Amino acid sequence: MSRIDESLPFLPVNIAVLTVSDTRSEAEDKSGRTLKEMIEADGHRVIDKRIVRDEVDAIVAVLRGYIADASVDCVISTGGTGVTGRDVTPEAFRQVFDKEIDGFGELFRWVSYQKVGTSTMQSRAVGGVAGATYLFALPGSTGACKDGWQDVLRPQLDSRHRPCNLVELMPRLQEHLKAG
Repeated sequence: MSRIDESLPFLPVNIAVLTVSDTRSEAEDKSGRTLKEMIEADGHRVIDKRIVRDEVDAIVAVLRGYIADASVDCVISTGGTGVTGRDVTPEAFRQVFDKEIDGFGELFRWVSYQKVGTSTMQSRAVGGVAGATYLFALPGSTGACKDGWQDVLRPQLDSRHRPCNLVELMPRLQEHLKAG
């Protein structure tokens, strides 16, 4: 069963929070602010927080900047994962993924189903890795951000989580680039 091994050290992760929206300003960005507060309350560092328009090229440009920045370990976005015409976050994320983490979306929707039932089928939450950076796209509601952080990402971004976690894999994310 999964657990936190208190005998191990906690290693904070450097996380960028990205809100995808055509309509929200910093003052109205409740989901982005909630994510930032939860991440920091759990001992991680939010090293950047910004809002980007719901446009594939704009999202890809921001993601590529984060991926190129060695100080960013993880990007968590909120918004743009639905099924309407302006919801393009998954398409943008998939343009930069080296590998998709299918289990993230599956697990998010399983957690979400416990709370919102079949409405969770409208979520296209995705996760993956690009270079040495984890990338996760959550829906735009504050409730979805809480579910995604508290029930899925928080345990996996805690270096003490057993039987395994994403933090312990960070040094190996680019091992394919090493000369053999």
